[in-house]
Amino acid sequence: MITKRIIPCLDVKNGRVVKGVNFEGLHDVSSPIELAEYYTKSGADELVFYDITASAEGRGLFTDILRETASRVFIPLTVGGGINTLDDFDRVLKCGADKVSVNSGAIRDPDLIRQAALRYGSQCVVLSADVKRVDGQFRVFGRGGRDDTGMEAIAWIKKCVDLGAGEIVVNSIDTDGVKGGFDLEMLDAVCHAVSVPVIASGGAGKVEDFTQLFQTLPGVDAGLAASVFHFGQIAIPDLKAELRKNGILVR
Repeated sequence: MITKRIIPCLDVKNGRVVKGVNFEGLHDVSSPIELAEYYTKSGADELVFYDITASAEGRGLFTDILRETASRVFIPLTVGGGINTLDDFDRVLKCGADKVSVNSGAIRDPDLIRQAALRYGSQCVVLSADVKRVDGQFRVFGRGGRDDTGMEAIAWIKKCVDLGAGEIVVNSIDTDGVKGGFDLEMLDAVCHAVSVPVIASGGAGKVEDFTQLFQTLPGVDAGLAASVFHFGQIAIPDLKAELRKNGILVR
Protein backbone atom coordinates (compact mmCIF):
# COMPACT_ATOMS: atom_id res chain seq x y z
CA MET A 1 0.00 0.00 0.00
CA ILE A 2 1.22 3.49 -0.88
CA THR A 3 1.94 5.82 2.03
CA LYS A 4 -0.93 8.29 2.45
CA ARG A 5 -0.26 12.02 2.53
CA ILE A 6 -1.82 14.65 4.79
CA ILE A 7 -1.98 18.07 3.13
CA PRO A 8 -3.12 21.36 4.71
CA CYS A 9 -4.51 23.93 2.27
CA LEU A 10 -3.93 27.67 2.49
CA ASP A 11 -6.74 29.54 0.70
CA VAL A 12 -5.24 33.02 0.33
CA LYS A 13 -7.14 36.26 -0.34
CA ASN A 14 -5.48 39.67 -0.20
CA GLY A 15 -2.42 38.11 1.40
CA ARG A 16 -4.34 36.40 4.23
CA VAL A 17 -5.54 32.82 4.71
CA VAL A 18 -9.35 32.66 4.66
CA LYS A 19 -11.95 29.89 5.02
CA GLY A 20 -15.65 29.59 4.23
CA VAL A 21 -18.40 27.01 3.70
CA ASN A 22 -19.39 25.70 0.24
CA PHE A 23 -16.87 28.21 -1.21
CA GLU A 24 -18.82 31.16 0.32
CA GLY A 25 -18.76 33.38 3.43
CA LEU A 26 -14.98 33.75 3.74
CA HIS A 27 -13.47 34.58 7.14
CA ASP A 28 -9.93 35.68 7.96
CA VAL A 29 -7.78 33.00 9.60
CA SER A 30 -4.09 33.88 9.70
CA SER A 31 -0.92 34.79 7.83
CA PRO A 32 0.05 32.22 5.17
CA ILE A 33 3.70 32.61 6.16
CA GLU A 34 3.02 31.78 9.83
CA LEU A 35 0.76 28.86 8.94
CA ALA A 36 3.24 27.48 6.41
CA GLU A 37 5.98 27.46 9.07
CA TYR A 38 3.64 25.82 11.57
CA TYR A 39 2.62 23.03 9.18
CA THR A 40 6.19 22.37 8.10
CA LYS A 41 7.11 21.79 11.75
CA SER A 42 3.98 19.78 12.66
CA GLY A 43 4.45 16.92 10.19
CA ALA A 44 2.41 17.90 7.13
CA ASP A 45 3.56 15.95 4.07
CA GLU A 46 2.86 18.72 1.58
CA LEU A 47 1.26 22.14 1.46
CA VAL A 48 -1.18 23.68 -1.03
CA PHE A 49 -1.33 27.46 -1.57
CA TYR A 50 -4.31 28.80 -3.53
CA ASP A 51 -4.70 32.48 -4.43
CA ILE A 52 -8.47 31.94 -4.48
CA THR A 53 -9.59 35.22 -6.09
CA ALA A 54 -6.90 35.55 -8.78
CA SER A 55 -9.02 33.92 -11.52
CA ALA A 56 -12.24 35.70 -10.55
CA GLU A 57 -10.41 39.04 -10.49
CA GLY A 58 -8.65 38.31 -13.78
CA ARG A 59 -5.13 38.85 -12.45
CA GLY A 60 -1.94 36.92 -11.87
CA LEU A 61 -1.14 35.28 -8.58
CA PHE A 62 0.43 37.46 -5.86
CA THR A 63 4.07 36.43 -6.08
CA ASP A 64 5.50 38.47 -3.20
CA ILE A 65 3.53 36.66 -0.49
CA LEU A 66 4.12 33.36 -2.29
CA ARG A 67 7.88 33.87 -2.44
CA GLU A 68 8.04 34.61 1.28
CA THR A 69 5.80 31.63 2.11
CA ALA A 70 7.86 29.27 -0.08
CA SER A 71 11.07 30.40 1.63
CA ARG A 72 9.73 29.06 4.97
CA VAL A 73 8.47 25.71 3.63
CA PHE A 74 10.63 22.58 3.51
CA ILE A 75 7.97 20.18 2.21
CA PRO A 76 6.55 19.99 -1.35
CA LEU A 77 4.48 23.08 -2.19
CA THR A 78 1.67 23.13 -4.75
CA VAL A 79 0.51 26.57 -5.89
CA GLY A 80 -2.59 27.63 -7.84
CA GLY A 81 -4.75 30.62 -8.66
CA GLY A 82 -4.74 32.65 -11.87
CA ILE A 83 -2.62 30.12 -13.78
CA ASN A 84 -3.50 30.75 -17.43
CA THR A 85 -0.25 30.51 -19.41
CA LEU A 86 3.13 28.79 -19.43
CA ASP A 87 4.56 32.11 -18.22
CA ASP A 88 2.37 31.77 -15.12
CA PHE A 89 3.80 28.28 -14.55
CA ASP A 90 7.31 29.66 -14.92
CA ARG A 91 6.71 32.60 -12.57
CA VAL A 92 5.20 30.43 -9.81
CA LEU A 93 7.92 27.77 -10.06
CA LYS A 94 10.59 30.47 -9.84
CA CYS A 95 8.93 31.71 -6.63
CA GLY A 96 9.56 28.31 -5.03
CA ALA A 97 6.59 26.12 -5.96
CA ASP A 98 7.25 22.42 -6.62
CA LYS A 99 3.96 21.79 -8.44
CA VAL A 100 1.45 24.07 -10.16
CA SER A 101 -2.30 23.67 -9.87
CA VAL A 102 -4.57 24.64 -12.77
CA ASN A 103 -8.34 24.95 -12.82
CA SER A 104 -10.00 27.86 -14.65
CA GLY A 105 -7.00 28.30 -16.95
CA ALA A 106 -7.33 24.70 -18.11
CA ILE A 107 -11.09 25.10 -18.59
CA ARG A 108 -10.40 28.06 -20.91
CA ASP A 109 -7.55 26.28 -22.71
CA PRO A 110 -7.12 22.56 -22.01
CA ASP A 111 -3.98 22.52 -24.16
CA LEU A 112 -2.25 24.45 -21.36
CA ILE A 113 -1.99 21.12 -19.51
CA ARG A 114 -0.34 19.41 -22.47
CA GLN A 115 2.11 22.28 -23.00
CA ALA A 116 3.01 22.47 -19.30
CA ALA A 117 3.49 18.70 -19.02
CA LEU A 118 5.80 18.73 -22.03
CA ARG A 119 7.89 21.59 -20.61
CA TYR A 120 7.95 20.76 -16.89
CA GLY A 121 6.86 17.11 -16.68
CA SER A 122 3.50 15.65 -15.67
CA GLN A 123 4.59 15.42 -12.03
CA CYS A 124 4.54 19.24 -11.94
CA VAL A 125 1.01 19.65 -13.35
CA VAL A 126 -1.88 19.30 -10.90
CA LEU A 127 -5.48 19.54 -12.03
CA SER A 128 -7.68 21.11 -9.37
CA ALA A 129 -11.30 20.21 -10.16
CA ASP A 130 -14.07 22.07 -8.32
CA VAL A 131 -17.04 19.71 -8.61
CA LYS A 132 -20.68 20.01 -7.56
CA ARG A 133 -23.78 17.92 -8.15
CA VAL A 134 -26.21 19.53 -10.60
CA ASP A 135 -29.35 17.62 -11.61
CA GLY A 136 -27.79 14.34 -10.50
CA GLN A 137 -24.57 14.91 -12.47
CA PHE A 138 -21.05 15.74 -11.26
CA ARG A 139 -20.43 19.14 -12.86
CA VAL A 140 -17.17 21.11 -13.18
CA PHE A 141 -17.18 24.68 -11.88
CA GLY A 142 -14.72 27.45 -12.74
CA ARG A 143 -13.58 30.76 -11.24
CA GLY A 144 -13.38 29.50 -7.66
CA GLY A 145 -16.69 27.65 -7.76
CA ARG A 146 -18.61 30.59 -9.25
CA ASP A 147 -19.31 29.35 -12.80
CA ASP A 148 -21.04 26.15 -13.86
CA THR A 149 -19.15 25.09 -16.99
CA GLY A 150 -21.81 22.57 -17.99
CA MET A 151 -19.06 19.92 -18.32
CA GLU A 152 -19.45 16.48 -16.74
CA ALA A 153 -16.64 16.21 -14.20
CA ILE A 154 -15.42 12.63 -14.64
CA ALA A 155 -15.03 13.00 -18.42
CA TRP A 156 -13.24 16.33 -17.89
CA ILE A 157 -10.81 14.86 -15.36
CA LYS A 158 -10.04 11.90 -17.67
CA LYS A 159 -9.39 14.31 -20.55
CA CYS A 160 -6.96 16.36 -18.44
CA VAL A 161 -5.05 13.24 -17.35
CA ASP A 162 -4.80 12.19 -21.00
CA LEU A 163 -3.37 15.64 -21.76
CA GLY A 164 -0.69 15.19 -19.08
CA ALA A 165 -2.00 16.15 -15.64
CA GLY A 166 -0.01 14.07 -13.15
CA GLU A 167 -2.21 14.53 -10.09
CA ILE A 168 -5.86 15.42 -9.37
CA VAL A 169 -7.24 17.44 -6.48
CA VAL A 170 -10.97 16.75 -6.24
CA ASN A 171 -12.64 19.67 -4.45
CA SER A 172 -16.21 18.78 -3.56
CA ILE A 173 -18.17 22.03 -3.36
CA ASP A 174 -21.07 20.10 -1.80
CA THR A 175 -19.01 19.08 1.24
CA ASP A 176 -16.57 22.04 1.44
CA GLY A 177 -16.38 23.41 4.98
CA VAL A 178 -19.41 21.40 6.11
CA LYS A 179 -17.23 19.00 8.17
CA GLY A 180 -19.50 16.02 7.59
CA GLY A 181 -16.88 13.83 5.94
CA PHE A 182 -15.26 13.57 2.52
CA ASP A 183 -17.39 13.11 -0.62
CA LEU A 184 -16.75 9.38 -0.97
CA GLU A 185 -19.13 8.88 -3.90
CA MET A 186 -17.47 11.59 -5.97
CA LEU A 187 -13.95 10.41 -5.07
CA ASP A 188 -14.77 6.80 -5.88
CA ALA A 189 -15.91 7.82 -9.36
CA VAL A 190 -12.66 9.73 -9.97
CA CYS A 191 -10.46 6.90 -8.65
CA HIS A 192 -12.12 4.45 -11.02
CA ALA A 193 -11.60 6.81 -13.96
CA VAL A 194 -7.89 7.68 -13.67
CA SER A 195 -4.63 6.03 -12.65
CA VAL A 196 -2.77 9.14 -11.40
CA PRO A 197 -2.72 10.18 -7.71
CA VAL A 198 -6.05 11.52 -6.41
CA ILE A 199 -6.22 14.00 -3.51
CA ALA A 200 -9.49 14.29 -1.58
CA SER A 201 -10.55 17.82 -0.63
CA GLY A 202 -13.65 19.12 1.11
CA GLY A 203 -15.55 17.84 4.12
CA ALA A 204 -13.04 16.78 6.79
CA GLY A 205 -14.43 17.48 10.26
CA LYS A 206 -12.72 14.95 12.50
CA VAL A 207 -9.92 12.39 12.58
CA GLU A 208 -12.37 9.58 11.79
CA ASP A 209 -13.19 11.21 8.43
CA PHE A 210 -9.61 10.60 7.28
CA THR A 211 -9.68 7.02 8.57
CA GLN A 212 -12.94 6.37 6.73
CA LEU A 213 -11.54 7.99 3.55
CA PHE A 214 -8.47 5.78 3.32
CA GLN A 215 -10.18 2.59 4.50
CA THR A 216 -13.15 3.00 2.14
CA LEU A 217 -11.18 4.26 -0.85
CA PRO A 218 -7.63 2.83 -0.81
CA GLY A 219 -7.13 4.40 -4.26
CA VAL A 220 -7.11 7.90 -2.74
CA ASP A 221 -3.52 9.04 -2.20
CA ALA A 222 -3.97 12.02 0.10
CA GLY A 223 -6.41 13.90 2.29
CA LEU A 224 -6.45 17.68 2.06
CA ALA A 225 -8.13 19.97 4.59
CA ALA A 226 -8.07 23.56 5.78
CA SER A 227 -10.18 24.80 8.69
CA VAL A 228 -9.88 21.68 10.90
CA PHE A 229 -6.10 22.15 10.79
CA HIS A 230 -6.12 25.98 10.93
CA PHE A 231 -8.37 26.12 14.02
CA GLY A 232 -6.63 23.27 15.84
CA GLN A 233 -9.58 20.86 15.69
CA ILE A 234 -7.22 18.24 14.31
CA ALA A 235 -3.48 18.18 15.08
CA ILE A 236 -1.52 16.47 12.32
CA PRO A 237 0.67 14.36 14.68
CA ASP A 238 -2.51 13.08 16.41
CA LEU A 239 -4.15 12.37 13.06
CA LYS A 240 -1.15 10.37 11.83
CA ALA A 241 -0.97 8.40 15.08
CA GLU A 242 -4.65 7.46 14.72
CA LEU A 243 -4.20 6.47 11.07
CA ARG A 244 -1.24 4.24 12.00
CA LYS A 245 -3.36 2.65 14.73
CA ASN A 246 -5.91 1.77 12.04
CA GLY A 247 -3.28 0.16 9.80
CA ILE A 248 -3.00 3.06 7.36
CA LEU A 249 0.54 3.83 6.22
CA VAL A 250 1.61 7.45 6.77
CA ARG A 251 4.98 9.18 6.79
